[in-house]
Amino acid sequence: MIVDVALYQNGLRVNGPADISDMVEKARREGGFVWLGLAEPTQSEFDMVVGELNFHPLAVEDAINAKQRPKIEDYEGLTFFVLKTVFFDQAEQEISTGELMCFIAENFIVIVRHGEGHPLVTVRHELEQKPELLKMGPFAVLHAVADRVIDGYTAIATSLENEVVSVENKVFSGKRQTFSQEIYFLKREIIEFKHAIEPLIIPISKLSSGAVISVPEGIKPFFRDTSDHLIQACEHASGLDSLITSVLQADLAHIQVQQNIDVRRISAWVALASGPTMIAGIYGMNFHH
Repeated sequence: MIVDVALYQNGLRVNGPADISDMVEKARREGGFVWLGLAEPTQSEFDMVVGELNFHPLAVEDAINAKQRPKIEDYEGLTFFVLKTVFFDQAEQEISTGELMCFIAENFIVIVRHGEGHPLVTVRHELEQKPELLKMGPFAVLHAVADRVIDGYTAIATSLENEVVSVENKVFSGKRQTFSQEIYFLKREIIEFKHAIEPLIIPISKLSSGAVISVPEGIKPFFRDTSDHLIQACEHASGLDSLITSVLQADLAHIQVQQNIDVRRISAWVALASGPTMIAGIYGMNFHH
């Protein structure tokens, strides 16, 4: 399904042909680029929309099948970039992920979304208010999208931290109960969060370091800033993983301490009762003296 498609020239959205291939051809002749957004297209839909753009067959296969790790690959005249969108349901304490697959060439960028949506409509609207950035071409769009997704990572890391602090307070509240199940499920969500965001470090670093030669010089500092935000989110997630492991160990130790206290109490009552029991046992026997 096509979410939106537009032709941009000199940083401004302009009218173009109705056919996407004709729109891209106009961008090649007159300058500018086409920004096309797709949501969970089928193979036939994808072929119909971008079949004339000469995508590499391996990239097309990845875009249709989804379930890809974050990565960046260079084909002849085309850069293929994948990143994960991450969402956190606080009520269910559950992480869910989606994928954005981006095809970037000199005169177009095609973004294919799988899974839950992300507010990319607002990204397009905000970027259209900044023609000086849109003039830099498709990689300016890629940066805006990646930056919005990575800002979401930071917000989710903060939400997960609040959940970790909450369960930590429960463990040390002195209550005679275990929270190991809640801790385990929270740790599982943190690990899933880490697996979604950490592989993105290398692709973003390639965009910011010049490893991808098609990236304009003017946009590289923006990718470096985004890379810093991503690394901070990854470090935050790693710290939460270590902390929740410590909380789980503390919860198990708390249970063991309580069990030891209970055993000592039982032993003390047994010791107090052993004297009268022994006397009653001896004198309760059936003999004369």
